[in-house]
Amino acid sequence: MGIPQFWRLQAQNYRLSGEVCRTCGAKIFPPRDVCPECAQPAYEPFTFSGEGEVYSHTTILNPPQGYEDYVPYAVALIKLKEGPLVTAQLTDVNPDEVRIGMPVEMVTRKIREFGEEGIVVYGYKFRPMLKQAVS
Repeated sequence: MGIPQFWRLQAQNYRLSGEVCRTCGAKIFPPRDVCPECAQPAYEPFTFSGEGEVYSHTTILNPPQGYEDYVPYAVALIKLKEGPLVTAQLTDVNPDEVRIGMPVEMVTRKIREFGEEGIVVYGYKFRPMLKQAVS
């Protein structure tokens, strides 16, 4: 990933920033110029809560280059509370414990290191929802 692309994607990678369509109200992630629901322009910024649930998941045993140190790890399709589906790595959970419908929350974590300089790339992952304290 080049420096310009890194800066351009920073908001969506760290805060789940997307868009909401002014015409139909659809919440869109990642941001697009055109709403996938009604094909109208969608430029209104929207920040997602980061809360959702596991819609589907798999365990990666044969990873792509650069991710070998993390095997085995879970990747899931997350249905955000606001509607969109997001693909993300799961963290802070054993892949065998992941279940469809499990409540999760977004966290910012190290995605990988690359290059001889060991450049660290951060982005969003999801972890099981921490239980809220009862007052």
